[in-house]
Amino acid sequence: MAKFSIPAIAMAIGASVSTTSAFAPAASMSRPTAVVASPLQMSSVPADSPPLAPLTVWGDRIPDILESQRQLRERSDMEFAPTIKSCDIGLARDDTKGQLAYVKENAMEIKQKMVDKGAVIFREFDLMKTQEGFVQFYEALGMKTCLDPLHSVSARPTVDGNKNSPVYEAVNKESRKNFFIGMHNEFVGTRAPRAAAFVCFKAAETGGEFLIADGRAIFRDLKPELAEKLYSRNIRYSVMELPFFGWVDGMPEFLRPPLMSALKGLVSAAINSKVDFSVDLQWGEGGYDNVKMLQARAPSQPPILIHPVTGEPHWFCNVHSHSSKLRKDREAIYGAERFEDGASQINKSDMFFGDDGDISDEDLEHMDEITMKNVQFVKMTEGDVVLLDNYKCMHGRNVFDGTRKHGVAWFEGWEGEEEMKMKAQQSKQTVMA
Repeated sequence: MAKFSIPAIAMAIGASVSTTSAFAPAASMSRPTAVVASPLQMSSVPADSPPLAPLTVWGDRIPDILESQRQLRERSDMEFAPTIKSCDIGLARDDTKGQLAYVKENAMEIKQKMVDKGAVIFREFDLMKTQEGFVQFYEALGMKTCLDPLHSVSARPTVDGNKNSPVYEAVNKESRKNFFIGMHNEFVGTRAPRAAAFVCFKAAETGGEFLIADGRAIFRDLKPELAEKLYSRNIRYSVMELPFFGWVDGMPEFLRPPLMSALKGLVSAAINSKVDFSVDLQWGEGGYDNVKMLQARAPSQPPILIHPVTGEPHWFCNVHSHSSKLRKDREAIYGAERFEDGASQINKSDMFFGDDGDISDEDLEHMDEITMKNVQFVKMTEGDVVLLDNYKCMHGRNVFDGTRKHGVAWFEGWEGEEEMKMKAQQSKQTVMA
């Protein structure tokens, strides 16, 4: 998952100090059916870099969420994440030219599998053991690269160290090896890549499996009453905590309300100038010493979407990775994350109903249970790739020991996507006729 960086936030706050608009109150949040915000200008992206991640496709509101779930439960054709091995297509593991030719010749079929089945796992392909070969692989497929979705406020490191490289590190830090990365779709506010390819350049000695889960299956297995409650109330995330305001309690009592209002306006304007979605700040207390903090919450959004190509309903909700309670439950098993820098202190997330109501522990535990029930642990070796549809397929990462070198490329779309949409629409019309 992309993270906020302290330098970016600090620069934004510093730049806002002299502006009167910094003290404007944050807009109140209602429960929208879709998130609307002004996108970042393309001028902020260097000419020699990929484009920004595309805007999230929220789609139409589902008129009857329970009927939609019932229909999904009746299906028996939901295959997920098939595997393609080099030997199964008649090629030797080291036949990189043959592998590249196969990908080019079967590009549309492979991409259709990704869309229909959520993901495609490639094994025993020496072609993708290097970054150069990996790039050749996804270019042969006709995938269109884009920047990391949180490009404006975070600098996810790249595999080769080139800041304009399209291949990013996939959470390999030693400090995060005992941090279980919960299941999530990659999206930040208004932006979500349409697809991604995760590659293994070096497997961890122990653990470090790449995790995938079918968003259709998670929606299918969710308790109907909870599905209805979540969909009717929407959800929203707390995306950041700023625990730097304990000193406010030391000020004279009569000064605290205007000071807190001014601070909230300043920080709100600073953060909102750096991200392309509205952030609503709320005062609270956090940490072991209950220090005063500002918590940044993203806009309300639906947890279940209609797939932009196939029209299938699927789970699109990062509760498994963002819930503070579920993270703490995992810390009790794997140990706490070893913080390396100040950024780790602010990158603390949580999830609430769209109206800011708390989600019960019982509901959170149920969502954790059905998520893990549908998770596949994919132990990747050098050259293995998981090509996934970022809407239909969730991903995460297991804890590990040793040195792990995995990379990821994000895609705004692919050649032939519009053709797929038209075919899916025609198929739907035929069924309804």
